[in-house]
Amino acid sequence: MSANQPAKKTAKKKSYDASSISVLEGLEPVRKRPGMYIGTTGPEGLHHMIWEIFDNARDEAMGGFANRVEVALLPNNYIRVVDNGRGIPIDVHKQTKVSALETIMTTLHAGGKFGGDDSGYKVSGGLHGVGVSVVNALSTHTRVDVHKDGFHYMQEYKIGVAKAKVKKLGKTKHNGSIVIFQADPDIFPEIKFDWKKVVLHLRQQAYLVKGMKLSVIDARGTEEAEEGGVIKWQEKLNPESLAETIYLSDDHLPVPHQHFYFEGGLKSLVAFNNHHQKPVHKNIFYVDKRDVTSEVLAVEIALQYVDDISPRLTAFANNTYNPEHGTHVTGFKTALTRTLNNYAKKNNMFSVKDKDGSFTGDDVLEGITAVISVKMPEIQFEGQTKAKLGSVEARGATETVFAESLASFLEENPDDAKAIINKVTIAVKARKAAKAAKDSVLRKGALEGMSLPGKLADCQSKSASDSELFIVEGDSAGGSAKMGRDRRTQAILPLRGKILNVERARIDRMLGSEQIKNLVIALGTAIGDVFDISKLRYHKIIIATDADVDGEHIRTLLLTLFFRYFRALIDGGYVYIAQPPLYKIQKGKEVHYAFSDEEKFEIIKGMGEEVNEDDEIIDGNEDDDGTAVKKKSRVRIQRYKGLGEMNADELAETTMNQNNRILKQVNIDDAQEADRVFDVLMGTDVSSRKSFIQQNAKLASLDV
Repeated sequence: MSANQPAKKTAKKKSYDASSISVLEGLEPVRKRPGMYIGTTGPEGLHHMIWEIFDNARDEAMGGFANRVEVALLPNNYIRVVDNGRGIPIDVHKQTKVSALETIMTTLHAGGKFGGDDSGYKVSGGLHGVGVSVVNALSTHTRVDVHKDGFHYMQEYKIGVAKAKVKKLGKTKHNGSIVIFQADPDIFPEIKFDWKKVVLHLRQQAYLVKGMKLSVIDARGTEEAEEGGVIKWQEKLNPESLAETIYLSDDHLPVPHQHFYFEGGLKSLVAFNNHHQKPVHKNIFYVDKRDVTSEVLAVEIALQYVDDISPRLTAFANNTYNPEHGTHVTGFKTALTRTLNNYAKKNNMFSVKDKDGSFTGDDVLEGITAVISVKMPEIQFEGQTKAKLGSVEARGATETVFAESLASFLEENPDDAKAIINKVTIAVKARKAAKAAKDSVLRKGALEGMSLPGKLADCQSKSASDSELFIVEGDSAGGSAKMGRDRRTQAILPLRGKILNVERARIDRMLGSEQIKNLVIALGTAIGDVFDISKLRYHKIIIATDADVDGEHIRTLLLTLFFRYFRALIDGGYVYIAQPPLYKIQKGKEVHYAFSDEEKFEIIKGMGEEVNEDDEIIDGNEDDDGTAVKKKSRVRIQRYKGLGEMNADELAETTMNQNNRILKQVNIDDAQEADRVFDVLMGTDVSSRKSFIQQNAKLASLDV
């Protein structure tokens, strides 16, 4: 099919026109309280603007009305989203007395997602119709081009207000919509779109809509491009001429671009997630089916077990990612446990001693990679962020569809079934073998009763909100940190060398490591099934390691530990990385600290000196021959190689003093991508790790 042709309709639908649009309220609150609609005016909210416009285009594809969607990052902070769907209705709306297009763009809760007939969406994933109007309200300039029924229409807006009525620009061979917007700098403190973030999000969405071709383009650099093919192509990026070409993407784009098309849907996503893992069984389980007994339109699930101990469950509802899972995942877990138990009992796969027992929920989840997706017309989330699905009917539908399909899969694929049961049986044996050692550390109250580790220099405060724990590298740095700390609120825990790599270690082996055990006791939360974040003793956990290769390795090992076993601490914003200075710069009694080479030179210039790359100060006077005279620098520059090189006063002033220090808060914008990176860096696949390092080496900061 040509890129300029609309998608073939899967079924005959009622015409999509103004009567399909319902209206609930106006736009006034959006600019006053943008956080209520996009969550934040920081980077997440800024990127949410893209997601909202994209969701409308994607919903056209989900409904079978489009098969092409394109997202482009353009110069001057413009974003452009194109689809080859039906085109937004442009006829006059009976209630608002203006075009349906203007109604959708300027009124909250106006959209096809509220329609009660087949002309609207049965399934949608946006903010229930508020998305496009919110984006319009928070943009300095928005333009919508509609190609519909043989004609091309256009309307522009400024801060959510239409500049004129819809214009009919002429005839067209296309069908679809083009939305271009420019986020308002009065709303967003920093407008900087992250290409990698955009690609990761949209690639995930491409897996969720089988048969949709999705193109992502980064055309922001074309302003400075040399003459040639780029300049001609750049002319199409002008908002005034965007309507001339509805599709830009092809195989010869002169700018960064990615194309996604996954016929396998979630099956392809599971294969991608397991790319760096060793599968336990060959065939990936997959089902895409409707539960005829409920209103759930589709349950789509794919899974595969791998040779690992961590479960990886990813959940979606109407293509919205649910990081906190919800009712559909509950139904999935119930069906998984029951079905594997039934199969093992039916085929006498339990050993004699385990015959009276059964697999637990934790047993069947060990090493599983699964993606669960449901689609339904009336959907309920717990909270504004849609992090958790609350729709009750999703549990029963998921449980019914998955249980029936998994039972059939096991019967039809006996080799895969045997491998899966063997994998779960190993998990059972490991659980029982580790129980005694685990109980000695994890039984309720055990960690609370243990005395704090001797290496820990605890703080005086008993208030967790005021208390900080510095995890420092080595006894030398630990000594300086203990002397330079604020004893009232700052605790110090020195580490001796590198801790255990916990990426593939079970919890009993972890707790056999004295250093990890000391850290667990110091935190106060316990670990595993008795983890309790309310008992956290410090609300700032600060990793302070040297700025060298060993220090970076220790930091990575600690982050792996927190990600795999203390994820709630990262999600809660309790984990930080200290940024000690690289240089101490002194001129007479004037002392400054620099955290980068750039800052070093800025400080020296601020001292009234000019220094070249050899740290030589250039005198402003010239010889008779016009050459500059160099003289030895009067500025003393000390390069720190580690925290242990700082005395207590220096460490306190630069790294521990709350008024001077720089801390980086650890957060996870994309948990799935973080999980994949930890698999690669800390797992056993050497070739994948080597490839990752080679591809990303240019991003590393080297200390040579």
